[in-house]
Amino acid sequence: MSRFWKTGAWTFFATLTLTLFTLAWCEASRTNSTTSQRSKQDQGPSSIERVKRGWVWNQFFVVEEYTGTEPLYVGKIHTDSDEGEGNIKYTISGEGAGTIFIIDELTGDIHATERLDREEKAFYTLRAQARDRQSNDPLEPESEFVIKVQDINDSEPKFLEGPYIGSVAELSPIGTSVMKVSASDADDPTYGSSARVIYGVLDGERFFTVDRHTGIIMTAVADLDRETQDRYELVVKATDMAGQMGGLSGSTTVTIVITDVNDNPPRFQQKMYQFSVSEAAAVGTPVGRVIATDSDMGENTDMSYLIKEGGELFKVTTDVESQEAVVAIKKPLNYESKRTHNVVVEAVNKHLDPRFADLGSFRDQTIVRVSVSDVDEPPIFQPEDGTIIEVQEDAKPGALVGIVSARDPDSTNKPVRFSIDRTTDQEMIFHIDPDSGAITLGKVLDRETAGWHNITVKAVEAGNVKTPLSIRILDVNDNPPELARPYEASICEDAKPGQLIHTISVVDKDEPQTGHRFIFTLAPEASSNRHFTLWDVKDNTAGIRTQRSGFNRHEQNVYLLPILVVDNGPPSLSSTSTLTIHVCGCDTEGTIQSCNATAYVMSAALSPGALIALLVCMLILIVLVLLILTLKRHRKGQRMTEDEEDMRDNVIKYNDEGGGEQDTQAYDISALRNLYDFPEAKSCDSGPDIHSLPQWVPASRVGGVSEGATAASADFSLFKGYIRKKVEQADADLTVPPYDSFQTYAFEGTSSPALSLSSIHTLSTTSEQDFSYLSNWGPRFRQLAGYYSTKEWDFIC
Repeated sequence: MSRFWKTGAWTFFATLTLTLFTLAWCEASRTNSTTSQRSKQDQGPSSIERVKRGWVWNQFFVVEEYTGTEPLYVGKIHTDSDEGEGNIKYTISGEGAGTIFIIDELTGDIHATERLDREEKAFYTLRAQARDRQSNDPLEPESEFVIKVQDINDSEPKFLEGPYIGSVAELSPIGTSVMKVSASDADDPTYGSSARVIYGVLDGERFFTVDRHTGIIMTAVADLDRETQDRYELVVKATDMAGQMGGLSGSTTVTIVITDVNDNPPRFQQKMYQFSVSEAAAVGTPVGRVIATDSDMGENTDMSYLIKEGGELFKVTTDVESQEAVVAIKKPLNYESKRTHNVVVEAVNKHLDPRFADLGSFRDQTIVRVSVSDVDEPPIFQPEDGTIIEVQEDAKPGALVGIVSARDPDSTNKPVRFSIDRTTDQEMIFHIDPDSGAITLGKVLDRETAGWHNITVKAVEAGNVKTPLSIRILDVNDNPPELARPYEASICEDAKPGQLIHTISVVDKDEPQTGHRFIFTLAPEASSNRHFTLWDVKDNTAGIRTQRSGFNRHEQNVYLLPILVVDNGPPSLSSTSTLTIHVCGCDTEGTIQSCNATAYVMSAALSPGALIALLVCMLILIVLVLLILTLKRHRKGQRMTEDEEDMRDNVIKYNDEGGGEQDTQAYDISALRNLYDFPEAKSCDSGPDIHSLPQWVPASRVGGVSEGATAASADFSLFKGYIRKKVEQADADLTVPPYDSFQTYAFEGTSSPALSLSSIHTLSTTSEQDFSYLSNWGPRFRQLAGYYSTKEWDFIC
């Protein structure tokens, strides 16, 4: 199937046949064919098979900015199955369909109803469809086509980045690039020459040119001078249609700033400047200011000044802010010597450009004439900065110390009178002759009290002039040497012979010119000393060494060693000082452990910090002990409460004689059989020594009374304190049950007819039982009888 297009003045023929076959379309075609055949079979024997067709498309073009009153014809869509019977309906859809673009359903003609602008939208994409007018079934697959808006030259070039500002250095060569301008045209650059732009200079073409294709602005002359004109205004035009007739154009303003280069030397406005200054002006006083000007700007105007002639008495500096040359006094001026000075000052550029070296010298000179005016000057001391005078310490009052001199520098040469500023000599130690300047001594000097005296001497003529004067007191050896501090030394008892135990040094208030030299010896009273020796180290110190071994602090704990020190004079003076040596006990490493002087040992052994730490530790230990005792007392009180409850049961439980010797659960009877085995008695302070108690000696009865009982009464009298102590402890101990030992260890067995021997009854002071019959029970009960006899029990209780 082919399609024929017709637009305006042009007729477009189909040049390319595009057959669209897709699986979906083929399947749809087969389905439609099958359905159609079946329908035809139902209707009759004849059937027509559907032919597959394709669309052929070219782009539609429509001219922009159409101003006609009728809709603009765009083109026509057509299918060869259309035989002109009007049974086919054409439709379009997509961008602008039904609004901008309309179609005649019968003929397929497309018209544009609105004025189009390519710069707003360059093309429109639509879809075409051919349908059966009766059944509305599609006769062709829907196909896409494009309507492109054809450009006309309706947009002028525009400089979107303007206004432009550029810069170029002065004296730049011809053709130096300054900057680039660029204009844009909204027309279609692919169609015709509507968007082809060229550039030109409308105003300022004498100094600058522009490349017509690139828009680069360049210098047209080589003598651009910033000092003459520092900026230029250019008008640059851009024209489309490549500059052909009928093209549109636009323009912009370009400002070009001329930057400075150092092409101008400094220049003084005058060749001579005159200033006046007093001869009394101090060094550093400014005399005047001069300035050299420079036509350049910025750092190109920076300059420095120097003195070419006359720099002996004057100096020049540069004021950074004002770029002025400041001429100042370098040395004192003297009207009497020279009254006029000519100083040559030169200005030089700091930043030289070698490109402009051929323009000449970048420096200039001027003469500064300085006139010195006369003043009445005060006297001048000789020397001017004062001096040092030396005098012996032992000089007598009235002795000459020294002479000061001063003169009048003026031509009149007036006489000068001298005096001492008493604020510097309030004690009036020195006097001065007002005419001659001779200084004499007014009081006796003592170098050890004041080695220097700084006084001020006045010279009076037209004004007061002062000069400092230092008087040094020369030393005389009038002070003996002495130990630097009261020395104390210590040695160990096991010190070896020749051991160095201390080093001593001395001080001397004198200051001999040749320096100190001291001689150390033992004093004559220590010549017979056999314990220590003195060793002169020859550097004004001495060492003390042991001469023997075997010191004993219990025999003698302190040794006094007198030492004689002699200086080198003249005259030689000496003094005797005593060194105290303590004998101390030391450990194996030689560390002092203790001396007789407790304070000394403590100071040597423990520092204040260590003592504080020790006290803190002791306090912590005391707190811990108190805490432990409090906890034990608390627990003991709890146990006492529990034991009091148990006491009621225990009394009931043990109120019988026990099980006899066969009772293996009872207390060990061996404790009663061995009278001397009382280990708990060793810690008792009130009881006697158990090992010193007498042994029981059995005896026969005499007169109805046992002799052994009598002996026991005598032998066991030492038990009184011990037994009483143990009974009291047993009664007072609330932590254990009240076990009855005597009740538990009866020997009669289960069938014994004896009565109870419970100690509960025996503790009563009113008990008068007679237990002497216990002696008849056998040798094992005789000792018990001695305990429980009436007489003995009363004694014990």
